[in-house]
Amino acid sequence: MNLLVVGLSHKTAPVDVREQMALPEAEMAGVLTALTSRPGIAEALIFSTCNRVEFTVRAEPETDAVAEVYSFLANDCRRPIEKLERHLYRYSQSEAIRHLFRVAASLDSMVVGEPQILGQVKDAYAIAKAAGALGGPLEEIVSRSLHVAKRVRSETGIGQMAVSVSYVAVELARKIFGTLAGHTVLILGSGKMSELAARHLRRSGAPAVFVANRTYEKAVELASRFEGRPVPFEQLFEFLPHVDIVISSTGAPGYIITRPRAEALMAARKNRPMFLIDIAVPRDIDPEVNKIDNLFVYDIDDLQQVADSNKREREREAERAEAIVDEEVASMMARLKAHEIAPTIVSLQSELDRIRRAEMERHRQRLGSLTPEQQRAVDELTRGIINKIAHTPISQLKSLANHPDGLHVIDVVKRVFNLKD
Repeated sequence: MNLLVVGLSHKTAPVDVREQMALPEAEMAGVLTALTSRPGIAEALIFSTCNRVEFTVRAEPETDAVAEVYSFLANDCRRPIEKLERHLYRYSQSEAIRHLFRVAASLDSMVVGEPQILGQVKDAYAIAKAAGALGGPLEEIVSRSLHVAKRVRSETGIGQMAVSVSYVAVELARKIFGTLAGHTVLILGSGKMSELAARHLRRSGAPAVFVANRTYEKAVELASRFEGRPVPFEQLFEFLPHVDIVISSTGAPGYIITRPRAEALMAARKNRPMFLIDIAVPRDIDPEVNKIDNLFVYDIDDLQQVADSNKREREREAERAEAIVDEEVASMMARLKAHEIAPTIVSLQSELDRIRRAEMERHRQRLGSLTPEQQRAVDELTRGIINKIAHTPISQLKSLANHPDGLHVIDVVKRVFNLKD
């Protein structure tokens, strides 16, 4: 099998280079059809996201897959291949399979363990399948990559620990309240990071989002993104007793929530727990507030420390995930070799028997008239000779099932005996 991955990612190319390589989803089906129409290209998959663009092909054994893909990129896709080449990576055979498995399992992502990549792989698979670009060993490999990704997520903790500040805020809120259902969120200010944290909290079950800002129009604009409600800044402390989670990111020069204000707030809440996320620099919330019972305050450094700790834990889990990928690659290679070996053996036997029958026919006149018994004897003799000739090649082919170079040797046998797929 002639398998190749050509691509670039956030690890090899800056965003302006990745943009030159990217393909819009609307064009993907047509590009796949054009790619698989190239001589020797049997199957293809294109994966294009903001962080990576990859072309994966299965080519016929005698095809120079690298030359075909580069030519396709330069001529059909109009990509400046001479400028892009130094950013491109290439993987073939088992390393191509390993790469596809690692990508699907989020081991090659910018944030290791992030869940979005699996959905993106599924989408790329569906587009290629609908375009008729898959239907053989490459389809089996891509399908298996989805299984590998699910296995990694179920057998390791790689995706269980938040590694971004905004996700950490959500996880800490869950620990405090148990569930976010029924708990309201207020954004104080209009910082991008607080908006992102609020978005994650909303998706995680918080039913309502309120926004307070010194400029009321900004509060109205931000609240509309969450189907939320703006709160006039001057009414902030009247409203806060009804809020469970506050995400604060203003540009105020001093503390907005002081300890006396917070004590009054908790009295109004009848001491019910409250979670304050202070992402502002300088801080909006007096650190002394954290000494009040049932008031939990986390600033940007606290969240970053949790994120960094979780990242280190994810990296440890990634080592377990890599072992799963290694096991799955070995299993996939064994299956592919088995697929290759069985038809090759049948084809070899058929070709040798064809030669035997052709030679029998060519010498029939010289043999003269044979009785049925004589004909059977000649058939048994010639079949025996052919079987003895085929025995060693067939035994060697079977023994190649788990050999690293097995697929390459099978291709050599096909060429030596002029066997057709």
